[in-house]
Amino acid sequence: MRSPWLNKLSVILGPRPPTSWLLLCFVSVLALIAVFGSSSSNSFDSVTSTVVPEIYTNYRRLKERAAVDYFELRTLSLGASRQRELGICGKERENYVPCYNVTANLLSGFKDGEEFDRHCEVSRQRNRCLVRPPKDYKIPLHWPAGRDVIWSGNVKITKDQFLSSGSMTKRMMLLEENQIAFHSEDGLIFDGVKDYSRQIAEMMGLGSDSEFFQAGVRTVLDIGCGFGSFGAHLVSLELMALCVAAYEATGSQVQLALERGLPALIGNFITRQLPYPSLSFDMVHCAQCGIVWDKKEGIFLLEVDRLLKPGGYFVLTSPASKPHGSATGTKKGNMLTPLEQFTEKICWSLIAQQDETFIWQKTADSHCYSSRKQNGVPLCKEGHDAPYYQALMPCITGTSSKRWIPIQNKSSSTHLSSAELEVHGKSQSRRFL
Repeated sequence: MRSPWLNKLSVILGPRPPTSWLLLCFVSVLALIAVFGSSSSNSFDSVTSTVVPEIYTNYRRLKERAAVDYFELRTLSLGASRQRELGICGKERENYVPCYNVTANLLSGFKDGEEFDRHCEVSRQRNRCLVRPPKDYKIPLHWPAGRDVIWSGNVKITKDQFLSSGSMTKRMMLLEENQIAFHSEDGLIFDGVKDYSRQIAEMMGLGSDSEFFQAGVRTVLDIGCGFGSFGAHLVSLELMALCVAAYEATGSQVQLALERGLPALIGNFITRQLPYPSLSFDMVHCAQCGIVWDKKEGIFLLEVDRLLKPGGYFVLTSPASKPHGSATGTKKGNMLTPLEQFTEKICWSLIAQQDETFIWQKTADSHCYSSRKQNGVPLCKEGHDAPYYQALMPCITGTSSKRWIPIQNKSSSTHLSSAELEVHGKSQSRRFL
């Protein structure tokens, strides 16, 4: 016996439903299956697959996300079964840097520049807290835009400090409202660093600074890097430029460089070596970096010699080194004469001099040291090459190292030469960039 519902349906459609109606019902069922199957599949994928981070283009959402991440860091695990919440540090620790506490260093008797050096035994803090960002801190712009434009509130520098800077890599920058711009809209660099870089290349006998790489200059240590403009330009030439500068509570050169996305490190070799192994850099650069190089019997130059690879260059730009009279004159200033005398003792050659810039080249021949006069600087004994915050050594290191490879012997390609591979215990059969 047929149900009343089927009787009503047969009255509407007739005893036999049309074929077109059956086909329509079949297509509708398939569509419903596809819709529900897709939604369930997406739900499953969202649980099992790796979440792809959303690319935020809205600055406000970026700032909110950073704030959430920051407060989530307040809870840190101290063990498998217990947690404790860290508090926020007071405003007085806004510029806190571990092992750098000028006030505590002065009270401990450090002076003559040593108060700005690293002293972990003095500034050790027992209370742990999270250092808060500056009040007006903003998320840095993405690279490469962030290399040329930074937020002035992030680096704690006032307009007066900005305009009073006398460093060649600091002056003539553009300060507008809450931003510091290092390029104009047409891409020009305000402080003439491109011309300066090209001048250095020409003094080295190169056609332009684009030939640094072919000449073996790949790694550059920029001492007292200012706003980091020279390093930023070298990065555009595919060179590795590292900034190192002394600790500063506000307007820090290191902070400025890091804000631009450039590698930088706090370092002040008043009494200790910089934390790099010997023979690490192809060029060491100092443009008005504030170091009196002939002080303490040339021990600062010995530290540069330790860091330089054989055949590497030391570039010094300083008005104090400018000779009296014309730029091509032979009479030197009071600062240059002791420098020339000392650099001869450590087998450096003054290869070029133009205006306020001087370029020395370290010898590529390790036998030069044994052929010197008896009053030359002695060679360090083996075992004096520990690079991490050791006392400055009044001797020459690295001459017997297997890493003594002149930079001119480097391969002109992006691959390491066979000699460089052997230093790192690798064979020529494997290629490394």
